[in-house]
Amino acid sequence: QVQLVESGGGSVQPGGSTRLSCVASGNGFSDYNMAWFRQAPGKEREFVAAIHYRGRRTIYSDHVKGRFIISRDNAKQLVYLQMNSLGPEDTAIYYCAGEPSDGYSPSLVGSDYPYWGQGTPVTVSS
Repeated sequence: QVQLVESGGGSVQPGGSTRLSCVASGNGFSDYNMAWFRQAPGKEREFVAAIHYRGRRTIYSDHVKGRFIISRDNAKQLVYLQMNSLGPEDTAIYYCAGEPSDGYSPSLVGSDYPYWGQGTPVTVSS
């Protein structure tokens, strides 16, 4: 079981960049696929990006592909989300999530992830 805490959110101007971090405590982080989800005001939670437990594969939603980069450092029990070319549509609370890996690709479905952080808000506005 792992506990997840996100950081790095805040206000960003359109076209800007920021990086979110998620630190895990507890055991087994290196055996967990990790993902980022987001929930904008008045909208359903949506998948953003995921990374294989060994970092061998990354998956992105079409909304962020080419702009966001997910990465991880298993030694430090950290997962990152580098967010570039931000627009107002990226305004949301961003959540880090973890699922025990079965050796296959990470899930894109939130309900497959048993472990969640509390979320960090990102606001893109001029």
